[in-house]
Amino acid sequence: MSAPAASGGTDLRAAARVIALVFFANGALLGAWGSRIPAIREDLDLSEGQLGIALAALAVGALIAMPLSGAWAARDGSRRPTRVLLAFFCVAPFLAASAPSLAVLMLGGLILGITNGGLDVSMNTQATTIEQRRGTLLLGRVHAGFSAGGMVGAGTGALAAHADLAPEVHLGVLGLVLALIVLPASRVLVPDDAHPRAADGSGPKFVRPSGILLVLGVVAFCSYLSEGAALDWSAVYVEDSLSGSSSVAALAYASFSALMLIGRLASDTLVGAFGPTTLMRGGGTIAGAGLAIAVLIGEPWAALLGFATLGAGLSVIVPLVFRAAAGAGGGPTLAVATTMGYAGLLAGPPIIGAIAEVASLPVGMAFVALLAFTTAILSPVVNRIGSGAPTPAPTAAPDPA
Repeated sequence: MSAPAASGGTDLRAAARVIALVFFANGALLGAWGSRIPAIREDLDLSEGQLGIALAALAVGALIAMPLSGAWAARDGSRRPTRVLLAFFCVAPFLAASAPSLAVLMLGGLILGITNGGLDVSMNTQATTIEQRRGTLLLGRVHAGFSAGGMVGAGTGALAAHADLAPEVHLGVLGLVLALIVLPASRVLVPDDAHPRAADGSGPKFVRPSGILLVLGVVAFCSYLSEGAALDWSAVYVEDSLSGSSSVAALAYASFSALMLIGRLASDTLVGAFGPTTLMRGGGTIAGAGLAIAVLIGEPWAALLGFATLGAGLSVIVPLVFRAAAGAGGGPTLAVATTMGYAGLLAGPPIIGAIAEVASLPVGMAFVALLAFTTAILSPVVNRIGSGAPTPAPTAAPDPA
């Protein structure tokens, strides 16, 4: 008798390609959205404070949706939430960019945050499910797809801005194209119910972060905070604190992003060669040491190398954390890691800003290096909670018939 289609090698390979495409679409739309925020702000004549309020609505939506998405994935499996949330997410940036006022922009930002935060949990749960069923590592490569999508999306934003294309037109067309490509293909995603409900309907819905799972969330928090600091402060640090030119300052985040993409492409191979604990320890050490040395040297060229090593080191952390969290309990436990990680991403810019105000921006960068070292120190948690790494799928015995 032949194996079910969902467990066949061909279908699982197709599912692996499609979930990588989902990550790419998510990154592309977020990158495009971020690139058009200045134009949206100009169209609505918003102050910096008003824009901050609108963007905070996006963060609130994501933090609300992540645990709910984890519960949904625990109840129905991750395939259905991923497809539904992806459909809404393809429309959400267009709705937000079409806002005629601050109040409507806040509502649009809330919807965008809900769809993005929910999709973040469900698509990572689906990726770990495919990974387990194939018996081969996948999570690093799909996160590389997200990074690549972000770069492509930002590139379309630059082209659209140069062509003076309205943000809502740009985001609407991009969302439509991605929806037409990815949604039909998403039919091959696999059903999963790794944590079924009991007969009385009870089962894993929400998980309180405690014990080792809390430590895993702290690692996600530190990693995401460091990423957010690189995004928002790297160029400012090079230009203002190191007196670098604006063109050199722009290369700081570019070097971080490029090395993060390369590192994520290689991370699945590296975790197979070194194991999750050694890889996380090495990644955190490289990230922290590279940025710390750059801060001590205090030259623009050193800062570019420092942010590049920060990106390379951090690139392996999030896939390892998400794999371990999903392996511990599926969607609900993965939601803990993603929510705490996202909290770090939100907390990063104001924390670094406060440190810069009280001390200096170089001290703020040294704090980021310390956070990277923290992920290395806490690396044994990956094996204590269970790395979530798949075991090779058994080879089917030949059919006697």
